[in-house]
Amino acid sequence: MAIYFDSAATTQLDKKVIEAMTTCMNDEVGNPSSTHSFGRKAKNKVENCRRDIAAHFGAQPSEIIFTSCGTESDNMTIKCAIEDLGVTRIISSEVEHKAVLSTVKVLCGDTIQIDYVKVNESGEVDLAHLEELLSTSDKKTLVTLMHANNEIGTILPIKKVGDLCETYKAYFHSDTVQTVGHFPINFEEMGVHFAACSAHKIHGPQGVGFLYLNKKIALKAMLIGGGQERGLRAGTENLIGITGMHKALELCYATLDKDKAYILELRNYMKEQLIAQYGDQIRFNGSEKNFLYTVLSVSFPNNENNGMLVFKLDMKGVAVSGGSACNSGASLGSHVIRGIYDNAEDYVPLRFSFSKHNTKEDIDICMAELKELVEITVIV
Repeated sequence: MAIYFDSAATTQLDKKVIEAMTTCMNDEVGNPSSTHSFGRKAKNKVENCRRDIAAHFGAQPSEIIFTSCGTESDNMTIKCAIEDLGVTRIISSEVEHKAVLSTVKVLCGDTIQIDYVKVNESGEVDLAHLEELLSTSDKKTLVTLMHANNEIGTILPIKKVGDLCETYKAYFHSDTVQTVGHFPINFEEMGVHFAACSAHKIHGPQGVGFLYLNKKIALKAMLIGGGQERGLRAGTENLIGITGMHKALELCYATLDKDKAYILELRNYMKEQLIAQYGDQIRFNGSEKNFLYTVLSVSFPNNENNGMLVFKLDMKGVAVSGGSACNSGASLGSHVIRGIYDNAEDYVPLRFSFSKHNTKEDIDICMAELKELVEITVIV
């Protein structure tokens, strides 16, 4: 039986989402930009989805810009902040998603100052250092820090960061891909100017997401060739994907408390089983206080036997991750683990990420496979 513990990468499509998308494919044939009745009907569906999605986050419909994914939303924010808002300084951290880290490094060159705020071994941002960075420069600044780390699950005190950005008149962007649909969120109350979301993290389809863009921010077109998405992103809207994302968010927030309690119970159960089986020969990564309940990151001693655990578990029918799915083709390991530990090479990290579709039986099977695979007699 195949067991899937990689929902932080992509979640299983909800059957009701599939039904909503199938109905849309059967019923909607018009281009939302066409003026005839078919086009007006499609446009009306897009705008109704936009209105409902905005309502989940205390936002106005005009503040939701549909994109293809969180990565596009992150890229769009950073690029437009530099080109349209005159940002000459970016503050981020070494443990951000590559959609942010790589974009910052590519776009900044020699003209944009980059500062990295300190993080501790739990992946928690040093707020005192952040304030120090903000207070020591009068350059127009963009702070980009993710709401919850996708590899180790540490949650940012986002309201405190938003307050600091307001005090020092900095723009604030947060990748909220891992928290949208899993926590109650109000973007304005959090103090963010930009936020990214991907539908495939919340049992919606791949290839669709949105950028929250605060109404006070004016940007120029990112994609040129039409007036879609407030003139910021030309191209025909992904009506079927937007419909799926709309339904996925509706379902997530309808059962949020119930699903959270269930998934947290699974996470706690697996942590207990790992401790019982391996004791202090393993270490858990991330904050023990402020964590994403869908993610459990654990590191095993690095030795010849443990170096291929992700592959070996996959061969046993258990899907887990060694970190971000976006690093799957890399040979350097997790940049997040390297960013928080001095001795990162001494351990092999595994990320287990859960959803409402997992069970304790799944965990029991996984633990039995780990018992056969993990070698802990030699601790580096």
